[in-house]
Amino acid sequence: MPNNSDSNIATADALTLLLHNQHALGAAIEEVTRWLSENGVESVADNALVAMETLDMNAKAITDAITRLRQS
Repeated sequence: MPNNSDSNIATADALTLLLHNQHALGAAIEEVTRWLSENGVESVADNALVAMETLDMNAKAITDAITRLRQS
């Protein structure tokens, strides 16, 4: 059975990959939002901006968790 440190490292590594995916999704949503805005679909663009805000907020929480795991 792995010790707590090994488990923390594995968890932090998995969270790091999820965080990278979250950043990639945010970038994709940003591109789609820009296109929507430029093509007159403001209401949908506004909804996409809300989704990006959620990604940003959750990214901060994931980053904090990764930091705590790597420090323990």
